[in-house]
Order: sequence, then C-alpha cells, then structure tokens
Amino acid sequence: MNRFYAILAATVAVAALGATWIATRGGSDDRFAQCRSSQIAGGAETIGGPFELLNAKGETVTDKDVITQPSLLYFGYTFCPDVCPLDTSRNAEAVDILEGRGKMVTPVFISIDPDRDTPEVVGDFAANLHERMIGLTGSPEQVKAASQAYKTYYRAQDKSDEYYLVDHSTFSYLVLPDVGFVEFFRRDDTPEQMADKIGCFIDAM
Repeated sequence: MNRFYAILAATVAVAALGATWIATRGGSDDRFAQCRSSQIAGGAETIGGPFELLNAKGETVTDKDVITQPSLLYFGYTFCPDVCPLDTSRNAEAVDILEGRGKMVTPVFISIDPDRDTPEVVGDFAANLHERMIGLTGSPEQVKAASQAYKTYYRAQDKSDEYYLVDHSTFSYLVLPDVGFVEFFRRDDTPEQMADKIGCFIDAM
C-alpha cells in the first residue's frame, strides 16, 4: 500500500511539473498573449496572407509593399452609404490617437467592389478620410483572393441598378510587418479602445 501511495505521489508531482513547464514555456511562445482579446478558431495564423492589388496610381502592390509598419486593414466599398464611412473614420481616429502617443499605424482601405472602385476612386476616398490612408482595389480575382485570405464576406446585390449595394463583413484587422495578422476589431470598439489594444501589440513587437 505504501508503494502505491509513493507511485501516486510521484505521478502527481510529475504532472504538476509538466503543467508548470507548459504554463511557463508554452505560454511564453506568444509574445502578444497579454494583448489578445479575441479568440480565433484555428489560431491567428489562419487569417491573413499575401495579396496583390492596385494602389491609387494604378500600380500593382503586394502585402509586403503595403504593410511596412503596423497597419489597420478594412474591407469595404466607396459607394457604401453609411457603415464603411463610419468604420473607416473610426479607424482613422484611432490612428491619430496612436500617433499622438508616438506610435505610427497605417490605415488601409481595400475595396470589395472592383467594378466601380477604380484606383482613382479608391485613392480619393482614402485621402479624404486620412492623409496616410492607403486605398487599394484590383481585378475581381485579386480582390476575391485578398478577401479570402482574411476570411471576409461580401456579396453584391443586383448590379443592374447602378446604385447597387454590397453586403459585407465589417471587421478591421491589425497586421504587423514580418508577423502578419494579430487581432481584429468589431464595429462597437471605440477609437480609444482600439488605440489601447493596438498600442499593446506595438509595445510587444
């Protein structure tokens, strides 16, 4: 009986040691753990990736050309009557708050309406929202690939109406150079909340 209790005690001790090792070693693998507030099914690495789009000058650019510093990506369209202007304005305000704290973040607007959103149209839209906002569009295939990489949703309504609307998801994505996607923000996040969260990720870079 004494041998049984000795084995049991040893087993418990090993299990406790293993749990401690996982907590101290495994948990530290994620340098942004203290900043994360969203649970991503499959992990953050399942969202984001390479893309190839057109900038406001009609030049082909890749994610490496665009994401040269912490960037806040939003997928929308310039004919959007209310949601997109509000969301992108909120993002621009968060970027300004961060700049006031000495942290530079690039706001990026990616159109999911390539039929109407030419490079010039997207460029004007972005410039009117923030002087550093990058506007991107592309061919239907390029836009679809970028959207799929970030797992966004969009579907145009009847295009026989020139004022057609486009249903789409409304998340904003924080992407870090040489790291990739790290966090997303919902519509109810305020500029101040976003700035605090983004600042945490930047400090942990």
